Amino acid sequence: MEIDAIDHVNLKIPADGIEAAIEFYHDGLRFDIENRELYEAGEKPFVSVRLNDSAVIHLRPSEAFVPPEKDSYDHLAIVTPEPIDAVKHRLETAKIEIDQELEPLGATGVAPAVYVTDPFGYFIEIKTTVNA
Repeated sequence: MEIDAIDHVNLKIPADGIEAAIEFYHDGLRFDIENRELYEAGEKPFVSVRLNDSAVIHLRPSEAFVPPEKDSYDHLAIVTPEPIDAVKHRLETAKIEIDQELEPLGATGVAPAVYVTDPFGYFIEIKTTVNA
């Protein structure tokens, strides 16, 4: 089987978590939010965080939301072409705390990364393609 990329990831959030999601993913990380109107009209069960032209995170509000635990979820890794200093500045400006900084090995090789936690407990790695 040949794969081009990961198309989307589904993450459950609390039923009342849409505003916190918008604040973190749109206002803080500067990702576009899609399908909010359709969600609010009851036509879609989720909103989408647009990462790039070919990848989204679906955030699905749920009354049965249970925060992720280390034994059931580790992290989601996303790659940016921005230098790590620019990423750190963006996070600092948005008042998003950096939990950890590493240079992990991943699908794109070894490069600087920062880790943040979203409002729902999901650990996210933001890794640069610039090794400087």
